[in-house]
Amino acid sequence: MTHRSIDASSRAMHSPASGDVPNVLVAMSPRVLDDVLTASSRRRLAQVAHVLPIRPVRDLLAPDLAATLGESDVLLSGWGCPPITGEVLAAAPRLQAVVHAAGTVKGLVSPEVLASGLQVSTAAAANAVPVAEFAFASIVLARKRAFQLDGHYQQHALRDLEPVGDLGTHGITVGVVGASRIGRLVLQRLATLDATVLLFDPHVSAEEASRLGARRVELDELFGRSEVVTLHAPALPETHHLVNAARLALMPDRGVLINTARGSLVDHDALLPEVTSGRLDAVLDVTDPEPLPPTSPYYDLPNVVLTPHISGALGNERARLGEAAVAEIERLVAGLPMQHLVHLDDLSRIA
Repeated sequence: MTHRSIDASSRAMHSPASGDVPNVLVAMSPRVLDDVLTASSRRRLAQVAHVLPIRPVRDLLAPDLAATLGESDVLLSGWGCPPITGEVLAAAPRLQAVVHAAGTVKGLVSPEVLASGLQVSTAAAANAVPVAEFAFASIVLARKRAFQLDGHYQQHALRDLEPVGDLGTHGITVGVVGASRIGRLVLQRLATLDATVLLFDPHVSAEEASRLGARRVELDELFGRSEVVTLHAPALPETHHLVNAARLALMPDRGVLINTARGSLVDHDALLPEVTSGRLDAVLDVTDPEPLPPTSPYYDLPNVVLTPHISGALGNERARLGEAAVAEIERLVAGLPMQHLVHLDDLSRIA
């Protein structure tokens, strides 16, 4: 891989007031393009930039894309965009910024590319909203055993159930693992419940946790006290199988584990006996591997809800991603700093 040094100050974006507008190359999967870049977002973008002809981009170094890439000032990327390598930068001498209309940029840019001076922005904050909504809804529905009782009701058509006094959200303790963007939005929503909220995050002090409406505790205490544990930590070497057999054993009977973060946070071999016995329930929007193999026993467990990584932006929720990306380009063109820049140090701790 070849690399180059970029002098960011020499690559300042021309202001529209000067009579020049930046060229924007759109690189994302055609499957999501119209959801992400709605008619409204395209109109806003056209007011501040020249959008180069949009077509599927499977290889940024494809010969037929060379001229277009060479005249691009901004790359508006999204799901399906090929990785941006040193060779791509060398072929794009005018490129000042990558504005990613999706969440993580971990697989999109390398530390070397970020160190080159290229500005990289992400719509992760916009993508965090539906994930937090999904996690919060899962907490409420799981505590009411809504997923299991749905099947019971359909089979027996009964309204009067066995005593369920241990269900519901009143006075429960919820453990939040990770005060990430999503974790913080979940904490905001938990403030609407009369619940005790515990937080584990090694980068958050007790004082900050209190401001977020939670009590900071160590991980084992969180698992031992929480009727519901919801995961919002990144996939890092130190978080691999953070949820192991020992911590699962600490959870109270009929506890619920919710994972909308990364599948590798959970040791699924350790979780299986806990959910098979019915001692614990789980809501798993992500798994390891993803998807689970067709023969996985998880598919047949009535107390495990499996969803195919849908907590992030879907359908009309994707419009938020495009709106956030266009807003960043508007700021860039106006000579203002982008609000959601990803810095080199961020790569080691983002999801």
